[in-house]
Amino acid sequence: MRTKIVTALAFVFFITINAQDKKWTLQECVNYALENNISIKRSELNIELKNEEIVNRKSGLYPTVSASTSQRLTFGSAQDRVTFRRVNATSHSTSIGINAGITIFNGFRIINQVEQARIGLEASKYDLEKLKDDISLTVVNSYLNVLFNKENLKIAKSQIEVSQKQVSQISRLVEAGVQPKSNLLEVEANLANDEQKVVTAQNSLDLALLDLAQTLQLDYVGFDVENIIVNTPSELLMYDKALPIYKIALENRSEIKSAKLNVLSASKGIDIAKSGFLPTLSFNYNFGSAASFLDLASISNKAFFYQLDNNKNNSFSLSLNIPIFSGFRIKSNVNSAKINYEISQFNLEDTKIQLRKIIERAFMDAKAALKTYVAAEKNVTSQELSFKNSQESYNLGVMTSFDFEQVKNRFLNAQASLINAKYDFVFRTKVLDFYVGKSLID
Repeated sequence: MRTKIVTALAFVFFITINAQDKKWTLQECVNYALENNISIKRSELNIELKNEEIVNRKSGLYPTVSASTSQRLTFGSAQDRVTFRRVNATSHSTSIGINAGITIFNGFRIINQVEQARIGLEASKYDLEKLKDDISLTVVNSYLNVLFNKENLKIAKSQIEVSQKQVSQISRLVEAGVQPKSNLLEVEANLANDEQKVVTAQNSLDLALLDLAQTLQLDYVGFDVENIIVNTPSELLMYDKALPIYKIALENRSEIKSAKLNVLSASKGIDIAKSGFLPTLSFNYNFGSAASFLDLASISNKAFFYQLDNNKNNSFSLSLNIPIFSGFRIKSNVNSAKINYEISQFNLEDTKIQLRKIIERAFMDAKAALKTYVAAEKNVTSQELSFKNSQESYNLGVMTSFDFEQVKNRFLNAQASLINAKYDFVFRTKVLDFYVGKSLID
């Protein structure tokens, strides 16, 4: 028993270690989010409800059939039908019936309701696509944010190496009596400041990983992503204007298609409401029979099935219902449907306006990010040359540690700004690609 417990614990420990060692790729993150996100699952269930609504609406096109039976027991005072005297008697009676009916015409109400339900189903599918796109975009943004913070941490750690070399160099010079101890204290303070920057960068990375793990609805402990090479952005945008992107999005985006279907659904709502003005024609068929028994010596009761056969009856009926006045209820329903139709048209126009605003903002953000990246790249080149020259001057003793620290900080800030501009531009271009229907993963 003890051996089994140890084996089980070892297996769990092995699985845990493997889970912690796993590094998630961008494709895996997106796929996991699309397969496990609660909002997506809820939307998928809503689609199933829409399917059931179609089935429910179609049921009005089919006939209804029902069967019924009843049993009655009576005892007490009764009149003898032979002697006409009051006697105590017990009687049993059984009745059976079958009813069938179908609506032949009701102003095409049921047909329009079925069509409206189908339109609602298609709109729900487009809503699901929109939700998946939004979640994918969020995951990609969070993933890039993790990579950005990893590069920031890498730069911060590299600065510590520079500071450690300074401390080692100044320590030797102080021991040799070439420089005062105050210079050593100054570079040690600079090293402590760089170590604090590493802690800050590590905290930012941890928060970025936490944000991505929570987006995926995963446990944060041991969560990490695979490092991928993010290519240096091109100094040219693929698109000169936002209008071509908007035109493509207008034809392909799920939210536009869903809004258009909502307009069509509202139009069907008007037809459904107007059907209240039209007559309704229905057909019904009824079959019935009965058998009874009276507990009297003077009465001869026929056999049960004999009575059912002799007493059976059939009836057929056509029912025509013509609305004449309904207290303006139908007219009010039609007016309400027309108002809903106008609202759906405004919703479509508003969706188009919002889409255009988003694309125009994304385009301007991408242009601004590109300019920022180009400027940051030039700044890094200049600051790197300045840093190398200052490092040589510092090593030769012609530059103070304070001045060198200022140059080093400018170089560090320039590198951080370049990384930030790089990932910002990459994400902005991904957003533009997203609206023209390109994959976010490529």
